[in-house]
Amino acid sequence: MARLMYKQIADDLRARIYGGELEPGDDVPTEAELADRWATSRGPIRNALALLRGEGLIETTRGRPARVVDRKAQQPVDVSIPFTRWAREIGAVPGARTQEVSLRRADPHKAALLDVEPGTPVIDVVRLRLLDGIPTMLERLSYTETAGRVLFDADLDAVSITELLEQHGFGSQDVDHEIDATAADELDARHLEVAEGSPVLRLHRVSRDADGRPFEASEDRYRSDIVRFTVSVSGRSRTGEHYVRPLRP
Repeated sequence: MARLMYKQIADDLRARIYGGELEPGDDVPTEAELADRWATSRGPIRNALALLRGEGLIETTRGRPARVVDRKAQQPVDVSIPFTRWAREIGAVPGARTQEVSLRRADPHKAALLDVEPGTPVIDVVRLRLLDGIPTMLERLSYTETAGRVLFDADLDAVSITELLEQHGFGSQDVDHEIDATAADELDARHLEVAEGSPVLRLHRVSRDADGRPFEASEDRYRSDIVRFTVSVSGRSRTGEHYVRPLRP
């Protein structure tokens, strides 16, 4: 019964937050107030608050009531979802402002990611992505020439590049993701409207076709005050190498 109780309490508080009764900055009722309202002990109350904290809806600080926080858009990284589709799924209006589409010679780093020889022509794209008109993510995309050529004939402000490439036979059969944080450089600061040097979340991605050949390598930089990454773990690893990779000098 207690196990179901904490879910009911969490559902009630969540509805009050999403409904606007409890707004960002508001205090959540105290444990004593919630225990009295629900005629229960503090155990289910604490479990309910822990659930909401894990969802990013509230923050808790020792010595004061829990507080509602600004909600961040959650971006799952254990699956590959185009930004446009993801934005619509969370009820936001996606937007794009293409900054650059160019044909370049691959430097050694891009060549290694795309498994081509250095100096091979590749297509580079820089594109700003928006949620409800707010600058949210800056994409730095690189494609093999075969895949990327189709981008020159499209309005990249109006389409999902992932879906466009799928229509031309370049669907992602395997995608590698790597997440870290970095300081916003001058390009990030200008387009994301943040201070240069401020922290941004960075997602590296390499996409491969049905034959296992890389055709896309990207570095997406997200505003950390708007987006957070989530990972759903369906199993256990004996060593953890799938989830944590040590950095080496």
